[in-house]
Amino acid sequence: MPTTPTRRTVLGAIAASAAGAGLATTAAATPAAARTPAAALPGGGDLGPNVIVFSPSTSGIQARLDQIFKEQESAQFGTGRYALFFKPGTYNGLNAQLGFYTSIAGLGLSPDDTSINGDVTVDAGWFNGNATQNFWRSAENLALTPVNGTNRWAVAQAAPFRRMHIRGGLNLAPNGYGWASGGYIADSRIDGSVGPYSQQQWYTRDSSVGGWLNAVWNMVFSGVEGAPGQSFPNPPYTTLQTTPISREKPFLYLDGANYRVFLPEKRTNARGTTWGSGTPRGTSLPLDQFYVAKPGTSAATMNAALAQGLHLLLTPGIYHLDRAVEVNRANTVVLGLGYATLVPDGGASAMKVADVDGVRLAGFLIDAGPVNSTVLLQVGPQGSAKDHSANPITVQDVFIRIGGAGPGKATLSMEVNSRHTIIDHTWVWRADHGAGVGWETNRADHGVHVRGDDVLATGLFVEHFNKYDVRWSGQRGRTIFYQNEKAYDAPDQAAIQDGNVKGFAAYKVDGSVTSHEGWGMGSYCNYTSDPSIRQDHGFAAPRTSGVKFHDLLVVSLGGKGQYEHVINDTGSATSGSSTVPSTVVSYP
Repeated sequence: MPTTPTRRTVLGAIAASAAGAGLATTAAATPAAARTPAAALPGGGDLGPNVIVFSPSTSGIQARLDQIFKEQESAQFGTGRYALFFKPGTYNGLNAQLGFYTSIAGLGLSPDDTSINGDVTVDAGWFNGNATQNFWRSAENLALTPVNGTNRWAVAQAAPFRRMHIRGGLNLAPNGYGWASGGYIADSRIDGSVGPYSQQQWYTRDSSVGGWLNAVWNMVFSGVEGAPGQSFPNPPYTTLQTTPISREKPFLYLDGANYRVFLPEKRTNARGTTWGSGTPRGTSLPLDQFYVAKPGTSAATMNAALAQGLHLLLTPGIYHLDRAVEVNRANTVVLGLGYATLVPDGGASAMKVADVDGVRLAGFLIDAGPVNSTVLLQVGPQGSAKDHSANPITVQDVFIRIGGAGPGKATLSMEVNSRHTIIDHTWVWRADHGAGVGWETNRADHGVHVRGDDVLATGLFVEHFNKYDVRWSGQRGRTIFYQNEKAYDAPDQAAIQDGNVKGFAAYKVDGSVTSHEGWGMGSYCNYTSDPSIRQDHGFAAPRTSGVKFHDLLVVSLGGKGQYEHVINDTGSATSGSSTVPSTVVSYP
């Protein structure tokens, strides 16, 4: 194939187009002496038309933002995907409203490198002021000075807010304080107070806040400076002073004129942001060490790139796969931009990771195909036993969907077999609305099954599966924050009978497990097809001193189904149409 362009040629092209409409960009190629053989795939490349890069001198920024928002505002199951990047500098008078499948981010090493005197807004006008379906959008690596002093971020699941500096307050509810059901903040600083208002649950990790105004059902904090003190269930704050292990998500940034991907280092007993004392700690990779995939790139091509030692950058769009993307090399980075979406066809898996150190998966969506997949995402093969404590695999802002955009099926959505894996913010969702939805139409028995030992989940959202939403078989697992709804569409009690137990638990720890711990975990039922359904409990676990839970709750939404206990045979039953939670502060 032709040789890749030289670094000088590529950077010249970037400079020549910088004053244009902001359509980005391209990566530097490797120096001639280090080029791969002609038969090999090149690293780097054009990021495509849906990665849009603005600079402070770009004209018409607000009009372009408004155009994309108009396209994406209500396109919940549409095909559009966008990543909006802002070069370091100061931008005045902007309001970036974010619709579906839209990510916005700064291109500095620190959020303060890219300042917007204005807002990054998520509201719910498209859905009559109800924010419970404001999914699949993100903000990252920006400093905002909100026009009215408070930025609005009214979201539900799969809408991460990372590495943000808000020079003011943050409102997590829609205009008019309608329903909201989010969300997740990490590595961020909010100088003013955070107002959840109607937000039902929220998880904040390794951040700093100037205050926190209220709670509804379940507010969880780990490693957050300024967080309210532990007080569950009244008010329902679960507060851990530190996060036991964390490693922030990789991100794209500009080093002069060159694009690189920063890889934050692992922290133990983390507290506060990674960037508050200057440049964050970690390493970085030039973009020419990534194969830049575009919609239409085959799994075979991606696997060839990974096999030759390149990392993988997924540009915005939808990728149909006839086989799994296979990540077999230690320290490989797979980074998605703008909610790049993998769709396995013909019953394939979307991605499989070998039992190797340091793989980082981040920032993409997996959408089940119409032919049943045995597993959509597998982290390590079954039987994995290597010690990855020094350099764990991380799964961050990787979301899985079965149905909604069309019929989809998967026996198991995410299987984690590798030890010490960190699952940092995921939403694994069997759709309850949209196209291709029905008890058998988008059949998906299980959401997440953790078989590996020493796995940590920080921000786990798993909903609506036909059987177990989460099943945990590994030893010494830990979960900080869990949000769950049971499947709305169970046709009757018999359909969810688990032997002699009424209903499959939302979170089940296997009887063979002797050590496990969870904090701030909730399950809700909304059995709209048969409101008479009863769940024995939301949580199931062996009765042993090494398995511990803190701050659990179950809620019946409007009396559509009831829980008889919270965990095993402990905790009061829900009753009536009230949405008052039944809680357990400590178990056993």
